[in-house]
Amino acid sequence: SKGMDTSAIFGFMNSLLDVIKRERPDHLAVAFDKEGSSARTEMYVQYKAHRDETPEAIRVAVPYIQEILKAMHIPVIEYAGCEADDLIGTVAKQAEKQGYQVFMVTPDKDFAQLVSENIFMYRPARMGNGIEIWGVPEVLERFEIERPEQVIDFLGMMGDAVDNIPGLPGVGEKTAKKFLKDYGSMENLLANTHELKGKMKENIEANKELGILSKKLATIMLDCDVSFNETDYELTKPDAEKVEALFHELEFRRMAEQFGKLFDHGEEYDEIKTQGLAPTKTILKTEQQFSLFGIDPSADDDGTEKVPGYYKTLEDTEHFYQAVQGNMGISLLLRDLMKQHVVSFDTETTGICALTSELVGLSFSWEKGKGFYVPIPADRAEAQEIVNKFIPFFEDESIEKVGQNLKYDLEILHNYNITVKGKLFDTMIAHYLINPDMRHGMDILAETYLRYSPKPIEALIGKKGKGQRTMRDVDLEEVKEYAVEDADVTLQL
Repeated sequence: SKGMDTSAIFGFMNSLLDVIKRERPDHLAVAFDKEGSSARTEMYVQYKAHRDETPEAIRVAVPYIQEILKAMHIPVIEYAGCEADDLIGTVAKQAEKQGYQVFMVTPDKDFAQLVSENIFMYRPARMGNGIEIWGVPEVLERFEIERPEQVIDFLGMMGDAVDNIPGLPGVGEKTAKKFLKDYGSMENLLANTHELKGKMKENIEANKELGILSKKLATIMLDCDVSFNETDYELTKPDAEKVEALFHELEFRRMAEQFGKLFDHGEEYDEIKTQGLAPTKTILKTEQQFSLFGIDPSADDDGTEKVPGYYKTLEDTEHFYQAVQGNMGISLLLRDLMKQHVVSFDTETTGICALTSELVGLSFSWEKGKGFYVPIPADRAEAQEIVNKFIPFFEDESIEKVGQNLKYDLEILHNYNITVKGKLFDTMIAHYLINPDMRHGMDILAETYLRYSPKPIEALIGKKGKGQRTMRDVDLEEVKEYAVEDADVTLQL
């Protein structure tokens, strides 16, 4: 209400509390940048020089986040002239030497260079994707290398536009992987440029020093002046009163309630209520699984575990979705629709603008795991004829209609002269009313409340850009699965 942008604080705290609830770590700390990397700037004055100024929301967020962490008794690690990457690397390696299994919570691929038998990357869920754990097998497969340390060579060869690491001219991801297969390291590549040909040989031979510099810039430093102290890093009882006071100041009403439910009786971290959350698992290439911060009680004697990953998906969830076409099929579907008291529906269209988009299909669900999809042809007259068959359903005031962002669906149907009557339940609006602090997209709601990760639309039509398709271009079977999933998930929400 004061006009302060609290989105970065909220996003960070959501992630932090999720990790604590789900993984229940024994030790935890949070690293922050402070004045960048003096060592890298000395090596290369242009390092990160092109980065935009830190967004206002993040500048505002950091002091609040650190104050909350202090109240939660979670150590803050920062050191002038050291980047957070280097602090995490230094502490991770120290903790490993003391016998700890370490999980670095970050989506940044640069950290893959630190992965070992006891150090893992914990990549948080985002953009519709579930949590990923990268151990040694995952890193070797992702970068097509033999040892995690070769990630440094990979990054040095490719460069990094975000950090302004120059790399070798003309070398992209595919070429870097090929060079590492052939030569194993930056140094060995540069020692054998006589085997290269044409412009590539010319470019690399002219920029050998730049290649070595790029590798140094990409190397996470492990000698920062910080120390892992197991007593300091151990999670202890939070000052719940101070935390909740900060949440109320920030108007994080729902988060304050959730935190209160977790810690209202002054529980220790290892006693908090986890509401059935199981520790995250990942399938390794050895076909073994492991749980974060300890072995799962369901593990076999050999240490392998039986429980799959945290989020369910369409691929591992039993469901019955059916495409309905032809007069007889539509008549039978309409007959069943008219018997229902509550039905979730969704429209599939050619775009996101309700004024210009055309209907591609209609999906319906009134029972968990089941639903139907009616494809709508491009020809307007034929489309209108099919849509008209559903007028009795849409105008029946005794049937409650459920949807996610119903305003869009209603506008699309209005373009086809359909007026939706009766009670309406919009899951997006409902969630805003009970939890205004969070985002309200269906994917986020499904992951939060159903432990389910819906199929992203990009999997069907591709990413935004000139090459992106429309739903009209996608195979019927794929559209059917995607569209009915939306209606099914919305019904469950």
